[in-house]
Amino acid sequence: MSYAHLWISKCIKITQRLRHAHVIHMLDIDGTLKARAHQGLRASLKGVACLIAIAIGIALSIATPLDAEASNQAIRYVKDLADYQLTEKQEKCHHEIVYRESRWNYKAVGNKSGTKQVYGLYQMKSESLKNSSSIKQFWMYYHYVGYRYGWTEYEDPNYCNALHHLKTKGWQ
Repeated sequence: MSYAHLWISKCIKITQRLRHAHVIHMLDIDGTLKARAHQGLRASLKGVACLIAIAIGIALSIATPLDAEASNQAIRYVKDLADYQLTEKQEKCHHEIVYRESRWNYKAVGNKSGTKQVYGLYQMKSESLKNSSSIKQFWMYYHYVGYRYGWTEYEDPNYCNALHHLKTKGWQ
């Protein structure tokens, strides 16, 4: 939920409370409680409306960018795919590879100063990954790891062998 939604719901709750506060209680001179109608209810509602407008303006200026929400969704897709497709051991190795390679940024670009740039969650050389979805990146790397590092007894690509190779080469 964005900051704007939080602020708006809080302001709505305050407004609803004010609408129900038809009577305020005060102590009279003798110290006994007496009740009278609230005189400034309309004025306070206008004040709340102004506060809501200010809160919305502030919330919109600090709201989560759509790109960040898309990135979070892309990460969820990849984690869900890995959870469904891989054993727990291979999933753990997969997640460590992605973290080491791109810090879970599916739009990551690496080796910017080198001769061949690498793209995506897994930092692969294929330029088609430059603008591809996280799901396509997952499946391309899934098949690459299976081909390059073999398959486990459960027919998963061996991400742990790939991670071992990554560590022994000292790339990350």
